[in-house]
Order: sequence, then structure tokens, then C-alpha cells
Amino acid sequence: MNNVQCVILAAGQGTRMKSQRPKVLHQIVGKPMVQYAIDAATSIGSRRPIVVIGHGAEQVQNTIGDRVDFVLQVPQRGTGHALLQARAKLDPGCTTVLVLYGDTPFLSAATIQRLLDAHYAAQAFLSLVTFTPHDPALYGRIIRDDHGRLLDIVEYKEATPEQRAIREVNSGIFCYQTSWLLEHLDQLQPRAGHGEYYLTDLVNIAAREKAVTATCSCDEAEVLGINDRAQLAAAERLMRDQINTRHMLNGVTLIDPANTYIEASVIIGPDSIIYPGSHLTGKTAIGRECAIGPNTIIEDSQIGNRVKIVASMIEGSVIEDHVDIGPFSHMRQGAHLSEGVHIGNFAEVKDSTLGSGTKQGHFSYLGNATIGANVNIGAGTITCNYDGQHKHPTTIGDNTFIGSDTLLVAPVNIGHDAKTGAGSVVTHDVADGTLVYGVPAKVKSDE
Repeated sequence: MNNVQCVILAAGQGTRMKSQRPKVLHQIVGKPMVQYAIDAATSIGSRRPIVVIGHGAEQVQNTIGDRVDFVLQVPQRGTGHALLQARAKLDPGCTTVLVLYGDTPFLSAATIQRLLDAHYAAQAFLSLVTFTPHDPALYGRIIRDDHGRLLDIVEYKEATPEQRAIREVNSGIFCYQTSWLLEHLDQLQPRAGHGEYYLTDLVNIAAREKAVTATCSCDEAEVLGINDRAQLAAAERLMRDQINTRHMLNGVTLIDPANTYIEASVIIGPDSIIYPGSHLTGKTAIGRECAIGPNTIIEDSQIGNRVKIVASMIEGSVIEDHVDIGPFSHMRQGAHLSEGVHIGNFAEVKDSTLGSGTKQGHFSYLGNATIGANVNIGAGTITCNYDGQHKHPTTIGDNTFIGSDTLLVAPVNIGHDAKTGAGSVVTHDVADGTLVYGVPAKVKSDE
């Protein structure tokens, strides 16, 4: 739908958040709330979205990056004023302008599409989303004539008692025929008393001209705005529940959903089980029939099929099929565990590859290492890879046995089918099929 361009209003200070951070950068399930609006715009095929920024503009730009165009609104004088600042950035080739908000993260692509469908079906000049909340509170009331035609939106503080009794209210989500919008934006006038320009005034202008308008409705939850920390916490709970429900409906078992944290970007295969206290974040993908947790943290990692990870932390790692890890182990950035690897408890791996079938015992550390297949890493083994200035590599060949408490002083190469004795300090390369032991480690004498 490349005839649509979204304008996302995100300039407000959000004083009720009581924060130095701009309101739209507060996170919901690991993602700045404004990103949800950007994702919604992208999902319906909008041309490059425009984000109107003001308070904390530099922070917002640095967080979002170059995925959108930015427009600065200083001072902030209402929604109409925000769109006035954005009009110079509107693509003249688009026929429809869609207005979204940076603090309404639950608006679905399906509702946006229904709004656009209603707009095009009616050949409308202006269309909007309305809803009927349990408590209309201070929302602007939708005013219609006896035939249901849209006449006006009246703010609560300006409404009569009869108008306040109306339950249908304004969500703030609008779309416009671009040419009509550009012709009428300059007709907006500042409101008396505070000098703000309201987009809602375009509804009355359209009614006076008898311009065709359209509406569609949505659930209240989709257009909930977030204005303070209590609402932010409520949004976090609701978003987490939506994400967890989606995974369960896709065949994932969550033993205790309320105590399981999964970000929206995470992929989990069917028949996997996620135990309580687990946090799955970032660009993480987990395969089929895995058992994750309890109390496991996985960040930006690729996990294969039938993997078991207990009470451990995995970050920036690749874990292939049939691997088991933990408890209490840490796979750091650059760890790559091949198929069938076993990692015991209190083990750490960083920037290292372990070949298939290799076993790393407990209380051990591998850094900047390349380990072959079917290697035994004894308990307490350490690659001494850092000399105070530089990191150095360690290489171990297939089928080698590294005895407990071995120190491998890098750079060092251990051949295949070799062995080190317990407590050895290896400072030189070890040839294939050789046994070394001692401090420093030496080849076993034939005597």
C-alpha cells in the first residue's frame, strides 16, 4: 500500500512520566513504545514514515536511527500544529496520509487496514477510528447527525451534559485524502486560552463542506495511551500477555506465563517448554522440543532443536541441536556449540567454537579457542588467553583429553588424540597423540 504515508506524532514531553527520558522512548517488553507505531506503519506498507519529534529530539533520533524521516515541532502547540510541521515532508505521490501516535503501542495493523478500507470504500476525504470505552472519562465525544454522519468532535471540557453522555469517543487515529488535507490545514485556528491547533477541528470543517467522511471502530485496548509509570506497567503486562499467548497458541508450553519474559522479536519452535523465571530477548530463535529454564536468560542467540539449558545465561551465541548446558553456566558473545556438546555447571565460553560431541566440565573457561570434536575438557580447565594487552588463540584437535585443572597458556595448539595430565600448565604446542603433564607440561618420558 505505497500510496499511504504515516505521520507519527511523538513530540510530547510526557510530564506525568516524571523522567528525563522522552515518553516515547520508555520501553514495553524491550522495545521503545514509539517503535510499535513505526512497525505498524511498516506493516501496512507505508511509504517512509515521518516522525514528529520535540522533547528530547536528539535522544529520539539516536534511538530510532535512519528508518524514518524526522520533523521537529518546537514549541509543541497541539496535534494540528504537529501535522503542519510535517506537511513539507509529505510525499506528493501518496494519496493518503495516516496519523498515528508514538504512545499507543497496541494499535494493530488489522485495525489500520480496516480504517483504510472504510476510507477508500466511502471515497472519503477524512476518516477516523472511534471506540466505546467502559469509562468515556475525558475523551473527545463523537458528534453525529440523525443519519449517523460525522459532524464534529467535541472535547470533554467543552461538551454539554448531553454531549458528555455520548459513549462513542475519538481515538485520535485519522487518515486523510492528501490533497484535501493540504488544502485545509491552514484553516486550523489556535484554540482560545492555550493557543493549540487541534486536528479534530478538521472534522467540523469537513462537515460544513459536506465532505464525505468515514469511521471504523476498535477495542478500547488498542488505543490506550501511556501517560505515566502506572500505565506503562499495565501496558507491559498486557503486551507480555499477548506475546506469551501467541507462543502458546503456536505450540509452545509456558509453565508459568506470568513469570516468563519473552520479547516480541523472539521465535520459539513447537513443543519447546519454557520454565519460570526465563528471559528471552532480542534476536533470539529457539528450535523445536527444547527445554529452557528455569531461570535462564537468552539474548540475541540461535538455539537449535532438542536443546536443554538450565539456569544459565546465553548471549550472542549459536547453540546447535542436542546440546545441554548448565546449571549456572555462561555462554558469552561468540560462543558456538556444535551438535551434541555438553556443558556442565559453572562453565564459561567466549569467542570459541566447540566441535560436535565435545564435553566441557564444570568450573572451566574457554576463550578465543577452537575445539575439535569429541574432546573432553576436564573440570577447572582454563585457556589463559589474555596476556594483559592482547587476546591469543588456543586450538585443540579431535578426540583429545584435557585433564582437570589444566592451564592452556595461549597461543598454543594441542593436536588430535593428545592428552594432558591433571594440573598441567601447557606453555608449548602439543603434537598429535602425545601425553604431556607437569608444570610446565612436558612430554612423558619413555623411561
